[in-house]
Amino acid sequence: MVNLILRVLSHLDVNRLPVKVQSIGLEYDEKVLLLIRNELLKVMVVQFNADQLLTERPHVSALVRDSLIQKAKDFNIVLDDVAITHLSYKAEFSRAME
Repeated sequence: MVNLILRVLSHLDVNRLPVKVQSIGLEYDEKVLLLIRNELLKVMVVQFNADQLLTERPHVSALVRDSLIQKAKDFNIVLDDVAITHLSYKAEFSRAME
């Protein structure tokens, strides 16, 4: 089991703000961003084994960032920053790897 913390700094595209507020409200981060973030992380993380997640963390983080930025554009959400800030494994898994 992987524990991963992803920092996402975002804002709505001001040119599309009235449309977005009417359709999803001001809670876009909870209604949309949380869902697409979780969906994307599940898809991205399974593409790498445990060693790769640790040794290629910058690469994995960049792939997650690029994919999330593209997906967020569909909802007129601008992502200012996306980064994996923490990556670890459950204790049992860590012991098994040693």
